[in-house]
Amino acid sequence: MDDLKAKVVLVTGASTGIGAACAKAFGALGCKVVVHYNSSRDAAMAVAEAVEKAGGEALVVQGDLHRSTECARIVTETVRRFQRIDLLINNAGALVKRVPITEINDEIFDDIVDLNVRSMLMCTQYAVPHMARGSSIINLTSIAARTGGGPGASLYAGSKGFVSTATRSLAKELASQQIRVNAVSPGVITTPFHDKFSTPAQLEAMRLTIPMARLGSADECVGAFMYLASEKLSSYVTGQIIEVNGGQYMP
Repeated sequence: MDDLKAKVVLVTGASTGIGAACAKAFGALGCKVVVHYNSSRDAAMAVAEAVEKAGGEALVVQGDLHRSTECARIVTETVRRFQRIDLLINNAGALVKRVPITEINDEIFDDIVDLNVRSMLMCTQYAVPHMARGSSIINLTSIAARTGGGPGASLYAGSKGFVSTATRSLAKELASQQIRVNAVSPGVITTPFHDKFSTPAQLEAMRLTIPMARLGSADECVGAFMYLASEKLSSYVTGQIIEVNGGQYMP
């Protein structure tokens, strides 16, 4: 994948999970990787160290992406250091907490929707002026966007549904600039997400619905990102959502 060498890659939410796996993988390809984090500074620094040990160049940037001003700032810091953005991976997002419909209030609504929707839209808005023809945007959606997710996940599933739909819309909007926009949709992946939000019993119940009979790993999602990032491999691919779920959902 020599066409990715020296590319500037901004990965939001890159301190743990799928974001961290992507940052390390692109670093191993010789990319200049911006490792964004919100609160997990030590983990982000460890990812940046791994990027540089693998032969890449790393910049660590903190920011709370609930706020548009912070989205703008991390893009500004990226461009100040590297002068451009070749690949934007909108990975930041979370379920935040499981909330029954009867308990949703404005605070939790804003928390979940801002993190999953606003961060993707506004990071994209601020990054696009610094992206040349042949650049790529990859959003992280979820199998929950297709299935509705589990109990108490209506806001999360709905916000990921927004990400999936907006991916297609943005692909049409940015096609004239030759910027491709796609998404990766993981199924049940063993990351800190499920450590926090799912019990062992829930994970086992999910595992039983997967034809491959096991949960996935963050590293097993990386190939989809690399494929979508590479002009050599996917120059005619835009507006697509790649499902990575062991066969749990087959659209």
